Amino acid sequence: MPAATAVDYQALVQPDRVHGSLYTDPRIFAEELERIFYQGWVYVGHAGEVPKAGDLCAKRIGLQPVVMVRDRAGAVNLFINRCRHRGAQLCVEERANVPALRCPYHGWTYRLDGSLSGVPFPDAYEGTGFHRDEMGLIKVPRVEQYRGFVFASLAPTGITLAQHLGRAAEQIDRFVAFSSGEEVLVDGGASKYDLRANWKLPIENAVDGYHAITLHASYIGLLEERARVAGAADNYKGQFAGSQFAATRDLGGGHVMLDYWSRMYDALNGEPLPEIRPTTAAGQQHFEELIGRFGRERTEHSLTQGFTHTVIFPNIALIGVQIRVIQPVTPDYTEVAAYPTRLNWLSEEVNAARLRGHEAFFGPASFGAPDDLEILERVQKGLAADRLDPWLRFYRGMARERRDVDGTTLAARTDELTQRGIWRQWLKLMSQRPARRARMVKSAGSGTTEQAAQQARGRRHDD
Repeated sequence: MPAATAVDYQALVQPDRVHGSLYTDPRIFAEELERIFYQGWVYVGHAGEVPKAGDLCAKRIGLQPVVMVRDRAGAVNLFINRCRHRGAQLCVEERANVPALRCPYHGWTYRLDGSLSGVPFPDAYEGTGFHRDEMGLIKVPRVEQYRGFVFASLAPTGITLAQHLGRAAEQIDRFVAFSSGEEVLVDGGASKYDLRANWKLPIENAVDGYHAITLHASYIGLLEERARVAGAADNYKGQFAGSQFAATRDLGGGHVMLDYWSRMYDALNGEPLPEIRPTTAAGQQHFEELIGRFGRERTEHSLTQGFTHTVIFPNIALIGVQIRVIQPVTPDYTEVAAYPTRLNWLSEEVNAARLRGHEAFFGPASFGAPDDLEILERVQKGLAADRLDPWLRFYRGMARERRDVDGTTLAARTDELTQRGIWRQWLKLMSQRPARRARMVKSAGSGTTEQAAQQARGRRHDD
């Protein structure tokens, strides 16, 4: 069988357009998983999802199932979600609290730090080459946290998390209002939906400032009607059409944002925002720091509706008060989960306002999310009509991009600078020479198992 021809990604990604096959081709999807999701850093979860010892969550890195668990020493660990004996998944619950991880198939049991604590009928393993200290759960090779955000890479070497995040780290700072990981509560469940569309479409859409005036016309119309009844002169259509209210910003590395702060999610509730009242000394310090940086009006508004609107490449968006996680499954199927967050130094009234604002626009029966789901699935279906024109165009605003004093690139709110920034990073990663898959496997409680692997290879030769 002849070898498959390598994909010419440089031909398929142009400065102002991309080829539709990048959303549909199974071979390209497989290479995305390998080069982007397995070789690079991806967001896995937040430490606030596992606040107590024994708390665990089933997660994925690309298509690889992993389990995130907090051990008795307080560390948050990531293990491959697979028993070392016969491969059964250990954790199938989305969330649980357990004293240990026990395989339901043959009863192999692992401590919360991943080390193997026991197997049924251990006498039968005598003289077989079985060593308990080498059979701990497989650790994800690289795991780091930033303000409680847990990132991981299946590659044992590569750039650091700090290098990966770059300027996006500041947007995480803003998202959590400069709070520590322990002060961010991710315990309000999640708005989840599956999407018959490629994973890159919801990434692009998350920072698309062009579609709101048309796709979310009913929402904008309701806000304007409420403004009219109240005797206000708000022109929400003008806010989207003009560039003076907001901008698109390319932070580099595929991280892009809609740079604005006057959000309108809470306007649907018809109630005034509650008074901001920090409930802890640390919270008061955060509050005063924020006022010093952003002013009182913006700080009070943003603590209920969010400080940033940013995509962190490749798989999360920080929008308002939510962490939105985009999970690729197949070339035309994606799972999305939006986790609203609270801050433990804010009053119950303020945290409730954060959740109600999130529900109003991003919940399953809201004004925003259903519109986005419908249109992205229409895009995926439209990609089948590729015989005469297979290209998707992102050239809006190219001529008015400008460099900001901090080195980032700016354009108008409705320009497609953000999509171009995402695709530049995608092309960079997909054009790199694929790294060889590492042979060394790390397990909990044993360091590396390279020696065991060498022994296994020797036994195969002996046989």
